[in-house]
Amino acid sequence: MHIGIPLFLLRPRRMATVAAHAEALGFESVWLPEHVVFPPEIRSRYPYAETGAPVRPTMPLLDPLVLLAHVAGKTERIRLGTNVYLPALRHPIVSARMIVTLDVLSNGRLTLGVGAGWLEEEFTALGVDFASRGARLRECIRAWRVLWQEATPSFHGKFFSFGPVVFEPKPKQRPGPPILFGGETEAALRRAAELGDGWYGVRHTPESARAQIERLRAMLDRAGRTLDGFEITVSAGAVSPKECAAFAAAGVTRLVVLPWQEDAEAEAALERLAKQLDLGSTSAVPTGPGERAS
Repeated sequence: MHIGIPLFLLRPRRMATVAAHAEALGFESVWLPEHVVFPPEIRSRYPYAETGAPVRPTMPLLDPLVLLAHVAGKTERIRLGTNVYLPALRHPIVSARMIVTLDVLSNGRLTLGVGAGWLEEEFTALGVDFASRGARLRECIRAWRVLWQEATPSFHGKFFSFGPVVFEPKPKQRPGPPILFGGETEAALRRAAELGDGWYGVRHTPESARAQIERLRAMLDRAGRTLDGFEITVSAGAVSPKECAAFAAAGVTRLVVLPWQEDAEAEAALERLAKQLDLGSTSAVPTGPGERAS
């Protein structure tokens, strides 16, 4: 099982430094979330916590793909992930171009966690219909894959239509960066099973992860697919070696953990966790699914 870390609680100028340290210690990936804009008061319910939204409206926002490009320039092997990116907020040609740019510059290290979004006020501010966000997300993924794979791509859907166009270069990873669908609802899991290269779950225990994996197994079966090669990524807080083993036994492919509370503690906390998990025994960090590396 791979071990990743989130970067979002760090000061932006520290992210590349901490990512490089994590890479040297044997961690497999780093992850950043996305929001484009916040309202002055968040009224939408955050679906992964009972206490409401996990962020302050005044929290500074930086684009995750730009930040990950900065991290890519200071690292060599560690994978770069979004948890999660919101495709429905943009035209797919625009986002496909940004994604390809990062994938090429990082030498094929990008993993895209994507989601439908939960903050209705954000969609309203951008003039995007919130109710259709799931359908828009599906169209964006299909449009990306057309752009990344076809010589003269064309796409005609309900929300987006273009082509034929020329879209070069293609991604470094072929047929494209792995796409993991986030979300815990029936609709979110179904999107992952039908369209995704994997699933990203938030704030799980080994037991809750196992339950979702079984639901995904059934949905994949109905879609004519299996869990073989399907990435299961879940986030958790600080974990012990015993808990890591339990996550792996539940079928988790990658665990994203947060071993520190304060920015200044990050490097020391990573060193302690790497020693506890014996990450240094692995001589190289994998670049991702073998069929995608190029």
